[in-house]
Amino acid sequence: MLIPTLRSADVPALAAHLTDVLGLTAGHVSPGHAELFWGDGAILLGPRRPDDPFDTGRAVLYLVLEDPDAHHARVVAAGGDVTMGLTDQDYGSREFAVVDPEGNTWSFGTYRPVPARAQR
Repeated sequence: MLIPTLRSADVPALAAHLTDVLGLTAGHVSPGHAELFWGDGAILLGPRRPDDPFDTGRAVLYLVLEDPDAHHARVVAAGGDVTMGLTDQDYGSREFAVVDPEGNTWSFGTYRPVPARAQR
């Protein structure tokens, strides 16, 4: 399982935005740590600290969903900052993208990568 970790200037505020506007599900949320969920996946938030070697700045995340049109409508209604409207990609995905208050880009779409079969 892959679990991205983001740094935040205000962990509870970013967690609230990601749940209220983008539709992630909150687990534990405190000023020092947050666990958010999207389907079977998790995203961790931690506070920004001076000289933190794990604070790599802004991130771009891709979240898979079945109905991007309905989710796009939800995000827009909740005040999300859409940076790419609903788009049909040439690789078959329907997607849109949003930026959060800390500059991270959240892309939502139907593209679901599948690992290659193991060689026999």
